[in-house]
Amino acid sequence: MSDAAETASTPLLDIDGARATIRLNRPRHLNRLQAEDLGELLKLFDRIEADAAIRVLVLTGTGRAFSAGYDLNSVAERAVSARERQSAGSAFEVVVNRLEDLGVPTICRLNGGVYGGSTDLALACDFRIGADTAEMFMPAARLGLHYYTSGIKRYVTRLGVDNAKMLFLTAQRISAPEMLRIGYLTAMVAPELLDEEVDKLANILAGNAPIAMRGMKRAINEFARGALDEDAADRRHRESMRSDEIKEGIKAFAEKRSPRF
Repeated sequence: MSDAAETASTPLLDIDGARATIRLNRPRHLNRLQAEDLGELLKLFDRIEADAAIRVLVLTGTGRAFSAGYDLNSVAERAVSARERQSAGSAFEVVVNRLEDLGVPTICRLNGGVYGGSTDLALACDFRIGADTAEMFMPAARLGLHYYTSGIKRYVTRLGVDNAKMLFLTAQRISAPEMLRIGYLTAMVAPELLDEEVDKLANILAGNAPIAMRGMKRAINEFARGALDEDAADRRHRESMRSDEIKEGIKAFAEKRSPRF
């Protein structure tokens, strides 16, 4: 994983076998997201989901931080605008919600600090593996910003009411050990072990049945939102019992080998 880039750019995509990696790439500004980055992320998500060979996505940042969140200048412009138009927050919300619902499993590789809206971008990933030097900061209360509803819901459903209140209402920075304690991090490792830990999880996910994982991920997310489409989930379950995936999975188990999905 590269730690530097010659020039800043919109997010970069690298595909290596079954694994796709998206890297936020504005290191001089701690990978602060611009309007053009949001559009590019949506395009990359569509590209990844359309490629059946891709089984897992890793999202990370260039340099010493994961991301400083969305450009506050865009938020400020919206705050003083008399015209009703899509806000910076709503455009960002679309990207985060799209990431949460992506069909392939997702891992956020937190190479450093995560701030503002990017705390929600990382939270939308299925797993978050962070360096023990990472920190997080949600400054909405200091800025006078009421955060968008789906982001607050994600904090509450994934971290619990008390932790969501602590992070949103106090606007205090917390360190990696505290991020791990409250469940924001799935795992925490020394910086030099970060790639090894991410690779280990990515390889596990890439080796599992993609259609079954996609359906179960959808059901889990719907359960968390209190909006389960029970008929659709039951239909996916019944279809899985007749699928090529389960035939290969059972055969591989009997033959004591890794399945080939």
